[in-house]
Amino acid sequence: MKFVSTRGAAPTLEFSEVVLAGLASDGGLYVPESMPQISEATFRSWQGLPYDDLAIEVMWPFVEGSMPRATFESMVRDAYGSFRHTGIAPSKQLTHDTWLLELFHGPTLAFKDFALQLLGRLLDYFLAERGERGVVMGATSGDTGSAAIEGARHSAHLDVVILHPYQRVSEVQRRQMTTVLSDNVHNLAIKGNFDDCQAIVKASFMDQQFVAPNRLLAVNSINLARIMAQTVYYIYAGLRLGALDRPIAFSVPSANFGDVFGGYLARQMGFPIAHFTVATNANDALVRGLAGDLSRKPLLKTLSPSMDIVVSSNFERLLFDLHDRDGAAMNQLMQDFQTHAVQLAPSVVEKARALFSAHAVDDVTTCATIRRVFEETGELVDPHTATGIEALCVAPAEMTKVVLATAHPAKFAEAVQNAGFDEVPLPSDMADLMTREERYTVLENEMSDVQQFIRSVMG
Repeated sequence: MKFVSTRGAAPTLEFSEVVLAGLASDGGLYVPESMPQISEATFRSWQGLPYDDLAIEVMWPFVEGSMPRATFESMVRDAYGSFRHTGIAPSKQLTHDTWLLELFHGPTLAFKDFALQLLGRLLDYFLAERGERGVVMGATSGDTGSAAIEGARHSAHLDVVILHPYQRVSEVQRRQMTTVLSDNVHNLAIKGNFDDCQAIVKASFMDQQFVAPNRLLAVNSINLARIMAQTVYYIYAGLRLGALDRPIAFSVPSANFGDVFGGYLARQMGFPIAHFTVATNANDALVRGLAGDLSRKPLLKTLSPSMDIVVSSNFERLLFDLHDRDGAAMNQLMQDFQTHAVQLAPSVVEKARALFSAHAVDDVTTCATIRRVFEETGELVDPHTATGIEALCVAPAEMTKVVLATAHPAKFAEAVQNAGFDEVPLPSDMADLMTREERYTVLENEMSDVQQFIRSVMG
């Protein structure tokens, strides 16, 4: 499989090159040049596969040619071997027509583990092949950082630098990152918001001399390998819930659009997903974007901090398809968006609305939803999952609905307590998290300060 940039001016790359590149050299994001088409008969033959076996089948067309299949199989089984549930991504019935897809059984209790446990291993393999060392640089609104650290902390070829917004992630989220004291792990608390962190990371990828002779590597969802890994659980859940014989819709809590785009890629491969509902918190960039309004609003701090984002990076990947894969048009659109609000053409909005709906949920409603779901089902959900459940109000009523449960409620004590519940205990292997030693550095919101820190720790 070959990969092209959404902005049309970067070179076409192989899978290993895309994984190591992250952001395209023209500022765009890599997407498959064309998607493999999987037949209904093949999907039916996969219905009984365990998660790791299915993951190998779904992802192999992306990876083929970059490593031996036996190596990839071993990598996938190793990546998911640390998950707490033998089903890896079990589905739990919530109501007569609604299911929760539990994606929080990985080592850091969030859906990001599905991609980042694998990505760390891919990066290590490709760097070892080339005799190189890499610097993983990422921004996190809460969950990506800890999952990236967990996936790369044991690597012999990687250093990990994660930027998080100072005092804008939950304490559990922060401690999951800052209590990892491995020599190759560096946590930076930036005096700004997530978008400031993301902007520093993106700008650093445009001029990587500050890490020379090392290679700068992306673990944010700008890295296509993350999206690839996230296609699997849509297919896994759909096969078990009858997607080949009845319409199924997914409700996805998302602000950066990466998780939703994983489902979109599954559909592009031929898997019959009938509809996607995008759930956001009060930071409603995707709700407005899917309605044709690309504009920026001030960031609001919410009880669902992983979605506290005002610029959705991965939305560009969908816009590329909605603009008939016209890289020049996308480049102009994104250049315009840098300076002012942009209105999408009515034809583009119409194509988006055929497959996507979107709904924003404020903190008061999020807490009310957490209470209501527990009263009606006995299920205690985290605030991000609660937005996905509440957003079902705009989902097609006649379909079976699957809500992505993206994180464990123990990660978000403030929201759970505001909803009227006691703090949820962490899993036993994390019970001492709140007393572990922390290590992180607070920096101003300046790219020069961040790059100087990275140079200093790289020696």
